[in-house]
Amino acid sequence: MPYGRRRIRTAVVGAVLAVAALAGCTGSPAPRTGAAASTGPTPTPTPTPVSLWDDSPASVAAVGDSVTRAFDACSLLADCPEASWATGTDPAVNSLALRLLGPGRVAGNSWNLARSGARVAALPEQMGRAAARRPELVTVMIGANDACRPTPAGMTPVAEFRWSFEASLARLRKDAPKARVYVASVPDLRRLWDTGRANPLVRRVWELGVCGAMLADPEDLGAAAERRRTAVRDRVVAYNEVLAEVCARDERCRYDGGAVFGFRFDESLLSTWDWFHPSREGQARLAELAYRRITEK
Repeated sequence: MPYGRRRIRTAVVGAVLAVAALAGCTGSPAPRTGAAASTGPTPTPTPTPVSLWDDSPASVAAVGDSVTRAFDACSLLADCPEASWATGTDPAVNSLALRLLGPGRVAGNSWNLARSGARVAALPEQMGRAAARRPELVTVMIGANDACRPTPAGMTPVAEFRWSFEASLARLRKDAPKARVYVASVPDLRRLWDTGRANPLVRRVWELGVCGAMLADPEDLGAAAERRRTAVRDRVVAYNEVLAEVCARDERCRYDGGAVFGFRFDESLLSTWDWFHPSREGQARLAELAYRRITEK
């Protein structure tokens, strides 16, 4: 979410399994008298599929927007990278990097290169900076700012979103061809609206201009307002389809399967500064979702 906020499967690069079941090998019954021994072709061994995924990376780089910077998680209008779901050092959050690297290795082996307010157009440059670090895992969370414009007319077109994301992966592959990539889905902004619209305090904060395309006039249930919210949600769904499709073409990329989009951030998981970005507790849940997907077998 501007939000302006992988389970890694083990790289099972095992030895190829050579199973040659040859007729006449030790332990096979001898042919009957007068019967010709089999002279059929030797079966071709079936190799074990080789996974290019690794759930034990030695380094993690994070790119994206304000959610990854943990904006408003600790104080008003400020990043709080120590609470980031991706690379934070706060034990209460138990970030992805903490889980994968351990507390003694996070500081020197993880980098938070996200920027609050970033849209997908900024991702290729961020990915270039990540690639320069030669990370073994890169986390991506982007797209909420592309949908959260003052009005739906300002949302990033889907074709432009696709181009920027494709360019980002290509940029990474240029300098870090073996890096694994975890891609988080864009959250369901309409679900966020539905969560907070009945709370007077939340509504007052949103009226300051938080994600106007979705959250403006939160009590308005008229046809025009519903069309506006539906347009935003449809665009988020389209962005997630792009993330899934582009990621699927990269054998070292893993999409979260819509886990973040499907997760309901209730008020206890939102920052009390803006009721939009994840709180520390919300950041912890994002870390949990990512770790589960990244280490999935």
